[in-house]
Amino acid sequence: MIFSLSDKAASKIVELSRARPETTEKTGLRVGIRGGGCSGLAYVFEFCDEPRETDKTFELQGARVYIDPKSLVFLQGTRLDYVETLMARGFKLENPQVKQSCGCGTSFTV
Repeated sequence: MIFSLSDKAASKIVELSRARPETTEKTGLRVGIRGGGCSGLAYVFEFCDEPRETDKTFELQGARVYIDPKSLVFLQGTRLDYVETLMARGFKLENPQVKQSCGCGTSFTV
């Protein structure tokens, strides 16, 4: 498994993308990695209306996730979920490559 997403994450991606006025049939959630944060690397989530030429596309139940090749190296085996708790709500990446993460949960080290 290179990358997967839960049914709940897929449903939320579809719901949020439909709420955007500029949504197209290729709209999806871009998941990426950037340098930064207190642990060295941080996740990036943003909606985009089409994939880039080199993106890898993952689909489930009409939801699309786009990941660039450099980010995919750090996301191998990762599962995208959507969680709702009393304290937080949002997308959560279950990344088996993470060696250490910060207290806020948004940055990590591999």
